[in-house]
Amino acid sequence: MSLKAYQTTAARAENPRQTEYRLFGQVTRALMEAEKMDRSLIRERMDALDWNRRMWSALGADCSVDGNGLPDMVRANIISLSIWVNKHTSMVMRNQEEIGPLIEINRIIMQGLAPQNEDSSTAPRQVGGGY
Repeated sequence: MSLKAYQTTAARAENPRQTEYRLFGQVTRALMEAEKMDRSLIRERMDALDWNRRMWSALGADCSVDGNGLPDMVRANIISLSIWVNKHTSMVMRNQEEIGPLIEINRIIMQGLAPQNEDSSTAPRQVGGGY
């Protein structure tokens, strides 16, 4: 099956919350792998960090649009987190901070996105074996 066909099928089978959970899982896994890498592997680490920053920037931008259906407080919190992620990522890229807090923030968000009362066979997989 081609990538495009897979994406079309996945889009039909997932609701937006599941899609967000899956994206957070993929990005967080990339951050976890980057965290384990030697700091000399700059490009590989930067790719994961940049992906995470772009995801959070998109979330923050989406929350700043008037038509966003989330409650104002949730939108404000996401925008604040987006700003923090951007600043922290810059510090990680300059070797002034660690990747771990970025992973933790993503895991916390994933906990909120995870289905609460669904059969475990339909629940999304956890990143890194648990929270």
